[in-house]
Amino acid sequence: MNFQKEITVGPFPRGFHIITNDILNELPIFTGLAHVFIRHTSASLTINGNADPDVRDDFETHFNFLVSEDQSHFKHTIEGPDDMTSHIKSSLLGSSVSFPVKNGIPQLGVWQGIYLCEHRNSAGKRRIIITALGN
Repeated sequence: MNFQKEITVGPFPRGFHIITNDILNELPIFTGLAHVFIRHTSASLTINGNADPDVRDDFETHFNFLVSEDQSHFKHTIEGPDDMTSHIKSSLLGSSVSFPVKNGIPQLGVWQGIYLCEHRNSAGKRRIIITALGN
């Protein structure tokens, strides 16, 4: 079985947002591998703890410290001070995640969720492609 669907989520404010249900609600019942890809270079995806909202806040704080908009060495700033920093953060986290599915049940850890990491100060909707491979 091969399945693929593009969905749109957001817009979200800058930060780390759990989109697990947005993804899972689109998956067919199958056993195999789910792959989720974001079609943007200034936002990213990751899988991490979904129970404590402090995790999301700490991610945002850390990435803003790690790749600060206050730096003056960035050349690619045509869309504002969050332009190049968003691309760097996206590259660090990545544009896709994958996870196993068994009999229609995602095999994520108890506290794991799928995050859309929005690195722009003012972003629009984001397009995500969900692919399921299996039987």
